[in-house]
Amino acid sequence: MATDATPYAEQPAGPVAYDLDLATLERYRPHRDEPADFDVFWKQSLAAHQQPPSVLLDACDADLSTLDIYDVTFAGFGGQPVKAWLVAPAGASRPLPCVVQFVGYDDGRGLPTEHLLWASAGYAHLVMDARGQGGETPDCPSAPGADIDGPPVVRGLRDPADYYYRRLYVDAVRAVEAVRVLPQIDPTRVVVAGGSQGGGIALAAAALSPVPVAAVLCDVPFLCHWSRAIRVSDRGPYADVARYVARYRDRAASALATLRYFDGVAFAARTTAPALFSVGLMDRVCPPSTVYAAYNHYAGDKRMVVWEFNDHEGGGAHQTRLQLAYLRDLLGSP
Repeated sequence: MATDATPYAEQPAGPVAYDLDLATLERYRPHRDEPADFDVFWKQSLAAHQQPPSVLLDACDADLSTLDIYDVTFAGFGGQPVKAWLVAPAGASRPLPCVVQFVGYDDGRGLPTEHLLWASAGYAHLVMDARGQGGETPDCPSAPGADIDGPPVVRGLRDPADYYYRRLYVDAVRAVEAVRVLPQIDPTRVVVAGGSQGGGIALAAAALSPVPVAAVLCDVPFLCHWSRAIRVSDRGPYADVARYVARYRDRAASALATLRYFDGVAFAARTTAPALFSVGLMDRVCPPSTVYAAYNHYAGDKRMVVWEFNDHEGGGAHQTRLQLAYLRDLLGSP
């Protein structure tokens, strides 16, 4: 086994790049595979679950003297209660910019002490639970009898009206609307952010929010360029979809038709907020070509940070440092 003293040349080789080379990725702009009624579908989905923003804040004693922490409940898809944490600098004297964070796949909001960085930098920070993914928000079906079996990525996959991500994307839009009505928040400086699943949700929330967000922080995004992703990725939720259509051969056509309504490439093309993306060129969960497909279609001012030798972990804390500087330059001091 290699030790810290072992010369790098003698250590086992790491993963190798398996997707397109960087020069090709930078030009990779596939046809947007979206249905003709894409915009109508989402307009109707949001209108069907429209209600005045409803937010409940319950102050939490987390023994953190420099931060205020709130247990948040807001009305999401179908008016169903969705949980979140709001973490903010203690005793802020003016409304703060807010980072609305969406979590990764098969994860929930966790504990508030896991989310201290953005508030420590002077921002309010809302961390939304992902319904039915290990947090405290259950996943209720779109309609009685809807299919909610299996992992989230295949729930309701036979019908876009019943698909899991229809519920989660509406939740995300409602989260953005909810923070804007809070007196602690500057509604003109709301940022959406996330990695992996959270990055894909951030693209959808930015595209679907009635009022534009101030910025998008999108790291190694999942939920993009489905048609390629399920054929290239060999790990994670894209592979779950591939296994699903391999098992249920008669459902393949309907499943692929459903996914066309939930593609981050289509949402990216409808988003104009400034955006900072990141990609890991050795990412086997969210292949680089799927990330670049969304990035190259993104309609707003954008920047890509490339982590050449990283898998799905991407840039980690190094990317966070870049995000802090990016928002400071874009929005000014919190």
